[in-house]
Amino acid sequence: MYMPAHFEENRPEVLHRLIAEQPFGALITHGPNGLDANHLPFEWEAGILRAHVARANPVWQEVAANPEALVIFQGPTAYISPTWYPSKHETHRQVPTYNYMVVHAHGRIVVRDDEAFVRGLVARLTRKMEAGEPVPWKMGDAPADYIAQMLGAIVGLEIEVTRLVGKWKLGQNKEAADRRGAAEALLARTSDEQKAVGQAMLDAPPAF
Repeated sequence: MYMPAHFEENRPEVLHRLIAEQPFGALITHGPNGLDANHLPFEWEAGILRAHVARANPVWQEVAANPEALVIFQGPTAYISPTWYPSKHETHRQVPTYNYMVVHAHGRIVVRDDEAFVRGLVARLTRKMEAGEPVPWKMGDAPADYIAQMLGAIVGLEIEVTRLVGKWKLGQNKEAADRRGAAEALLARTSDEQKAVGQAMLDAPPAF
């Protein structure tokens, strides 16, 4: 990933928080047919990522030969119009761009094809995803034989993360007035995602 120094985010707590808040990641692997991508919800705990795939998905067999993997976690993104920069109206020397926050997690996959691992993972993911519901669904709501059948149809994956790379492209290379103008334009929008990027832009330290 191209990484100008002023967009680099190294603080572990910031990277971990994005993964926890945006757990739906893109798992990139290299199999016999080349690069492959699978989009999965992940559990993050103490440097370990856990997920599951359908047993019919060949990725869990293909990674045995090449366990190196990359998981991409995409945070909020927002289009930035050049008209939001005050300097544009003076010099017209601005162009459109996108601002975003992203974490790349590098590591090695271990296949966990055992019922206890998968059951525990699915139970924890379910509790997390259902936490905001008025009446959270739980595995015990379904018949035991049905849950056993569903668990038998999936395979667990565990990734020991060896490196986290964070990129927070938030206009740090812009003049303070331009960065503030774009951030305030986003904060005035109705989208929560745009507002999140606008606030992150205000919070990010400038490059100069």
